[in-house]
Amino acid sequence: MTDDRFAAFRDLHHADRPLLLPNAWDHASAAALAARGFAAIGTTSLGVAAAAGLPDAEGATRDRTLALARRLVRLPALITVDIEGGFAERPDEVAASAAGLADAGVVGVNIEDGRPDGSLAPQDHQCAVIAAVKERAPRLFVNARTDTYWLKSADAESETLRRTEAYERAGADGIFVPGLQDPDGIRALVSRTPLPLNVLFAPGRQRYEELAALGVRRISTGSLLFRASLHGAVELARGIVHPSEPAAEIPSYAEAAALAAAFADPPLNDPSGAAPFPDAPPPAPPAGQLC
Repeated sequence: MTDDRFAAFRDLHHADRPLLLPNAWDHASAAALAARGFAAIGTTSLGVAAAAGLPDAEGATRDRTLALARRLVRLPALITVDIEGGFAERPDEVAASAAGLADAGVVGVNIEDGRPDGSLAPQDHQCAVIAAVKERAPRLFVNARTDTYWLKSADAESETLRRTEAYERAGADGIFVPGLQDPDGIRALVSRTPLPLNVLFAPGRQRYEELAALGVRRISTGSLLFRASLHGAVELARGIVHPSEPAAEIPSYAEAAALAAAFADPPLNDPSGAAPFPDAPPPAPPAGQLC
């Protein structure tokens, strides 16, 4: 592998086998993945947000995400960062954050076009964001995420292709389509774009080798590792008291996000550091369900 970090990360998208990109949410999870030999590690916006008691995909974790990224670049791995929609509306502001990450040693960013209200950002605006980032940080690998399938767009296949082509013209280095799971759909998109295709791994429905055969170049775990970590910790604790009970399922994205919504941290600018008291205490769990 080349000594040039940016080139090394780009090369991982054009190797003989797809890049499996695990997504970390804090220094410990990233360090553990690096210690097991993963050459590249991404961050998960849900994991970073939920661990801090903040909502995902609303720009609430900008400072935490940027600070985490600057720590992770010290690890013996290439680091790419999920910056949600860019943590800003103006393309130049998104570009400034991305350039700062590149200067710190981050090799890639993930920028999504899905918005918190369930809509997609206007295509022209998203292209302007991508172009601005590439102008400020030309060597940074920009993975353009389109949420056409994630948000169940009316004509997801056609809309995905339109946006993929537009983002390529704007300078994107890769295309990420979470929610795209149909083998025929994956194969068709691979055949229509020169950009390396990134998909979100769906456990139980996809296998690494099958995705490789379809032409996928990058496979992300997204929030899966974070959610599996929560699941493992809770079930281990519960199993001490109830060893014969079957384990629960790994929490879904919505269930993990709800944990942050229910028990949110105070705002970062709250000098007291104390969360505001609710109008009424939460109801006690039913008897027998304390674990």
